[in-house]
Amino acid sequence: MLRILKHYYPIRNLFFILGESVIIIISVYLASLIMLWGKMPLIDNGALALKIILIGIICQGCLYYNGLYDLTSITSYTELSIRLFQSLGASSIFLAIIYFFSPGAIIGNGIFALSITFVIISILTWRYGYTLVLNRGLFNQKIIMVGSGELALSIITEIHDKKDCGYTLGVVVKEPGENSICADNLSCNEKVLQKTDYEGLCEMAKELGIKKIVVALREKRGNFPTKELLKCRMEGIEILDGNTFFEMLTGKLIVEQINPAWLIFSNGFKTSASSSFTKRVVDIFFSILLLAVTLPILILVAFLIKLDSKGPVFFGQERVGRNRKPYRIYKFRSMISDAESKSGPVWAKTEDDRITRVGHFIRKWRIDELPQLWNVLRGDMSFIGPRPEREHFVKQLEKVIPYYIERLSVKPGVTGWAQVSYGYGASVEDAVEKLNYDMFYIKNISIFMDILIIFKTVKTVLFGEGAR
Repeated sequence: MLRILKHYYPIRNLFFILGESVIIIISVYLASLIMLWGKMPLIDNGALALKIILIGIICQGCLYYNGLYDLTSITSYTELSIRLFQSLGASSIFLAIIYFFSPGAIIGNGIFALSITFVIISILTWRYGYTLVLNRGLFNQKIIMVGSGELALSIITEIHDKKDCGYTLGVVVKEPGENSICADNLSCNEKVLQKTDYEGLCEMAKELGIKKIVVALREKRGNFPTKELLKCRMEGIEILDGNTFFEMLTGKLIVEQINPAWLIFSNGFKTSASSSFTKRVVDIFFSILLLAVTLPILILVAFLIKLDSKGPVFFGQERVGRNRKPYRIYKFRSMISDAESKSGPVWAKTEDDRITRVGHFIRKWRIDELPQLWNVLRGDMSFIGPRPEREHFVKQLEKVIPYYIERLSVKPGVTGWAQVSYGYGASVEDAVEKLNYDMFYIKNISIFMDILIIFKTVKTVLFGEGAR
């Protein structure tokens, strides 16, 4: 596993992405070789190399933004082919715009069209081969799971559902008195060994070639296999706490499973004066820039809102900021005026009849959030952080959700890790899941993490995901 931007990725998956980059570049080069043979030097041609790399970057960017690197979302080769054609079509449009403004970047007549044919064939072949690797679990790292509680079951579920996670369950060591850990809907692989005691754990790991043991015990006091795990550790076998492993695997925590000691002694939660200063400077710069760039959109939306329904253009509401400091958030009004006059504070629902016609559009494309740039400029918010909540809901949620109040240790954001990973939430269950992601962000906060979230936010906005 490699740690990039505070998240862990199997080396195999990075090889897959880099391999696809090479495939795209080679496809374009072969097309150039065919179309330009004898017309210009193709070796040691720096200008041609830059043009080919440009095509590769645009193509792979469109593949990413069309979800082609989220392998869990693609269910068939038909869907893969459709998305691939869509991505390459978008690449053609972007390249056409670049070529219009910079004719010198054009690679040559007919080369791109021929490249598309090579790219389609090579990517479909490459992905078919990679799918075989995933389905057969090739290059997966086997682990031993010690424990059979909810945390252990959550880890097994992730490994079962996420074929590209890079791990395979080799042995499950059940806690005393527990039945089989595998739930009916998981249909655990028959090769998984169900072990009922900790005796001989180290010898079994060495015999099976397993180098990682994950400890996810429901109850550790009086039941912790200290002797066996210490022996394994002395033999060079990696021992990981279940919560740490789950964080690596998913990019989130399970707040209902972690204890204060784990949070206290785990890595992360580091904020330096320099990083805070840099984050604030970036917030100020981009809020001014975006307010200037989007000014025509702001004026147009304000006009449409007044034309569509009665009431003010802007919607102001008190939210809870960092360290529980209240502030007033500003958004474009997307609901009828006084939407909560009868119901009181409630979460927005799917197909909410309080949302206006213009409101549906601006919520789908997140345009209603643009006035929050003023909150960012004022310092009430940051671009990246947990979404701000109302005091009414904060009081409710902190009573039933462990560590909920910890999300107020950082500034709220216009977008955040929970928003790009989970989407909109309108229930206590959704609030718990979003807190799992928010706690991961707070624990691993960094400028590089913010950059990753910005890329994911652009993708979310482009496809109108998660809005209500």
